Amino acid sequence: MPWVNVEACDGCGICVADCPVDTILLEKEQAEIIMEGCIRCGVCHDVCPQDAIKHDSEKVSEIIAMNVEQTLKNMELCAYHLRDEGEKAKCLNRMINHFKRQKMIAEKTLEELAKLNGA
Repeated sequence: MPWVNVEACDGCGICVADCPVDTILLEKEQAEIIMEGCIRCGVCHDVCPQDAIKHDSEKVSEIIAMNVEQTLKNMELCAYHLRDEGEKAKCLNRMINHFKRQKMIAEKTLEELAKLNGA
């Protein structure tokens, strides 16, 4: 999914004008992508003269770190609220299962999409 590097965006509005589904707006002279309407066409990325529109693949490390941080937080909260340090391990296993499920869904989705592509 696209995202805006606000440090690079100068608010020129080219992406706003060229977005075919009108899901980019300028907020305080910064582009903002309304993800609910975004069709991931890549036009905004291609037209940005400041290279301020990025792909989420550039945030993989950051997303992984956030997932680990959230898991650690959840583990602590489970132990605290359930008043049992043993709940940390149970919470960790639930989070591992959560991400395994996400991986399985992504893999099966990719298989289905490959069928659309004739692969």
